[in-house]
Amino acid sequence: MDRFDQDIQKLIILFYNLLVVTLALASFALAIFDLVGIITIHSGPFRWTFMLIWGFFLIDYLVRFMSAKSKKDFLISNLFDLIALIPSHPIFIFFRIARIVAIIRYYNLLWKLGWSGKLTQSLHRFLYDTGFIYLLSISLVILIFSSLLFASFEHDSLENSLWWAITTATTVGYGDVTPKTDGGKIVAAVLMLGGIGFLGLLTSTITDFFTKEDSQDEQKETLRHLSKQVSQLSKQVSQLQKSLGPEQTRQRESGRKHKQHKVSK
Repeated sequence: MDRFDQDIQKLIILFYNLLVVTLALASFALAIFDLVGIITIHSGPFRWTFMLIWGFFLIDYLVRFMSAKSKKDFLISNLFDLIALIPSHPIFIFFRIARIVAIIRYYNLLWKLGWSGKLTQSLHRFLYDTGFIYLLSISLVILIFSSLLFASFEHDSLENSLWWAITTATTVGYGDVTPKTDGGKIVAAVLMLGGIGFLGLLTSTITDFFTKEDSQDEQKETLRHLSKQVSQLSKQVSQLQKSLGPEQTRQRESGRKHKQHKVSK
């Protein structure tokens, strides 16, 4: 592939990514307007627009999945994209922000804008080095699918089911939404056992990360303090050498003259 073909390919990828970002932002707008009651995406022209955008992202996900070398790594790293394809409620659309973030990282836009630095490095360490992003993804999957199953068994709305799943997994348990069917009770038992475990891992991961960060900051502060002291001592030694230099020269000259005087005698 020559240079011209490479430039054309890069240009096509750029336009495609711009289209992805534009459609993602458009879907955000549709979801927000639907949630506040300005429009409805359940009927009329906005429904067709919403479904066409959903179909585009479905094809985009399937194509990227089929072309991925490691299907397992793709599923883990693009889990939010999969959640965004759940068509039962517009709130899942907001998980599409992960696709925009991936494009921003692909072009290193934060670095080019001068925003990449200590903050983004710490964020990357927190999300990936600690495995927090994977625990968060699994926890979200547990919450979402538990709420979907609960809504199906209990014939309740997805909003109430999500609220129930969150309060159950976090051990708050207000009791305003409770399972009444056998299927709902089974889902609740699985959520209480699995969800609480993963949420506990999330909190412990956050605590360990900030504890290590504080320890590293203290070590860096100690090293900076020692470096400053060494620098000050070096300056003092240099000043002493400069002040003692002329005196040592005079002593050497006096000693040499004294020796010459003895030899002449």
